[in-house]
Amino acid sequence: MRSHMIFPSSSALFSNTCSFNKFCSYFLLLVCSLLSVQINAQQNSDEGYKRPLKEVIATIEKRYGVKIKYADSLVQGKWVNYADWRFRPDVESTMDNVLKPLDLKVKKEKDKQYKLSVYEYYRWNVEEGWAEMDRIASQYAGKATWEKRKDSLKPALIKALQLSPLPASPGTAPIVTAKRVFNGYTVENIAIEILPGVYINGSLYKPLQYKGKIPVILNPDGHWEKQRYRPDCQYRCAAMAKMGAMAFSYDLFAWGESTLQFAYENHRKSLSMTIQVLGSIRILDYLLSLKDADPNRVAMTGGSGAGSHTVLMTAIDDRIKASAPVVSLSSYFYGGCPCESGMPIHACGSGSNNVEIAAMAAPRPQLVVSDGGDWTDKMPEHDFPYLQKVYEWYGAKNLVSNTHLPNDKHDFGLSKRTTVYQFMAQTLGLNLKAIQDANGQIDESGITIEKETALYVFGENGAQLPKKAIKGFDTLEALFYKSIKP
Repeated sequence: MRSHMIFPSSSALFSNTCSFNKFCSYFLLLVCSLLSVQINAQQNSDEGYKRPLKEVIATIEKRYGVKIKYADSLVQGKWVNYADWRFRPDVESTMDNVLKPLDLKVKKEKDKQYKLSVYEYYRWNVEEGWAEMDRIASQYAGKATWEKRKDSLKPALIKALQLSPLPASPGTAPIVTAKRVFNGYTVENIAIEILPGVYINGSLYKPLQYKGKIPVILNPDGHWEKQRYRPDCQYRCAAMAKMGAMAFSYDLFAWGESTLQFAYENHRKSLSMTIQVLGSIRILDYLLSLKDADPNRVAMTGGSGAGSHTVLMTAIDDRIKASAPVVSLSSYFYGGCPCESGMPIHACGSGSNNVEIAAMAAPRPQLVVSDGGDWTDKMPEHDFPYLQKVYEWYGAKNLVSNTHLPNDKHDFGLSKRTTVYQFMAQTLGLNLKAIQDANGQIDESGITIEKETALYVFGENGAQLPKKAIKGFDTLEALFYKSIKP
């Protein structure tokens, strides 16, 4: 059977009494009618019962009496195969069936209201994370079996990062700016060439006066605005210097001054994880080459993504003697940025997670700082007892600690810095009184917060960037894989 539609003649459409807009209206009506016929025709197994996602969401909302918020970009052009067959008696199961094949999910905001978002491979629900932690832990029951597991994990992690063998160092001297003198500490900016033409930049804080060898503390920056230029980064490193350590604050890949060479978007490339690890290794090489650095007192701390980086670096580099990951560690969160989970480190050993990787620090002192406003909210309930158990196998249960701040949120604020200062003072033999007031409270008022430009190695707009510096991620990628080629 052939359907018939009647249209006005061309002469009528373009007569003096009919406008071109009227013609367009008729044309759009025709297109919509044909699309409607097309969609209706697809509701059978020959066409996979597929329906537009936007239409399926509207049906879900109507059928279950819920509201699903979403950005048009998340649903545009997306179709659901066997759409009607995915409906179940309850809305949660239905949405799971509909959205999972499209790598989408919903988060419940309140009763009968949800928000659509992309699937996050790195974020598990608590029960799943804990179950996986228990599965991992069931593979060893004491120090001997744990040591065997750890000995197999370490080379696997390095291989997953594609750092086995490690690329040859350029061997060039670092670029160091003039030293700035403040109340009890000094600062100089340093750029280290980690691959030919690739630099990692940071600022080295040291005590104004000291004798002999002093501790080294690595301070990578996390995923917060203004990178290492933020006041909390400057407070932290200056305070550590006033206490008697050299503290190095440095950029993540494609953040801060690294954006002189690579676009900010490149930070979300999986290779960023590897470049950051290589950068930290090169920084530690340099710092430990200094005559006043004490190789027996080396620590590392970082918050958020830099907390994940702290955990990983401590696991693979035995030169780090103490660590303090802040607002990062969780068995149900694997790291929301490719610089934390872009390389397959969590597939090592038939499946691992960040808490097991943190346990590889045992029996070296470790402080875990958690809060109630992010994925570390349940640290004391399940994950920390696991860490205590591993440390107990070494007779060192007292060397792992957890400061949980249930009313805090995701930051590296004073409450977090305070517990890190106390940990570093106790572990590295630093002078905590140097940053305390008469009542024993932490006092950072004597620290100068510098302007962002003062912390640049290469000057404003990169005016002093070396001519041999490479630019662009494609160039970096080619250089890196050439450097590790046998």
